[in-house]
Amino acid sequence: MELILALAIGVLCGSGVWLILRPRSYQVIVGLCLLAYGVNLFIFAMGRLYIGAAPIMPKGGFVDPTAYADPLPQSLVLTAIVISFATTALFLVVMIAARGVAGTDHVDGRERKP
Repeated sequence: MELILALAIGVLCGSGVWLILRPRSYQVIVGLCLLAYGVNLFIFAMGRLYIGAAPIMPKGGFVDPTAYADPLPQSLVLTAIVISFATTALFLVVMIAARGVAGTDHVDGRERKP
């Protein structure tokens, strides 16, 4: 399970960095989203991976600390998802405005001529 998650994090981060280095602004935004997903998975994996473990103590009950899923990374990932969604929406608005002003979606404003 950890190997698959590590490979997924690597693929997401690698694809995100590759897309960020592309010249079109839409590809940069998609790259930032992929990089954010990779970082979110990394933070989530830092909280230990358990299947069927309780994230919160039951009321009046006791949970074995070795089988307890840490809720802090889960809450951090949830917050990061909300922030990345808002940031992506802001980037899209800025990209549409810049395309309207400049007439192109190239990052440096110039397109190569074939």
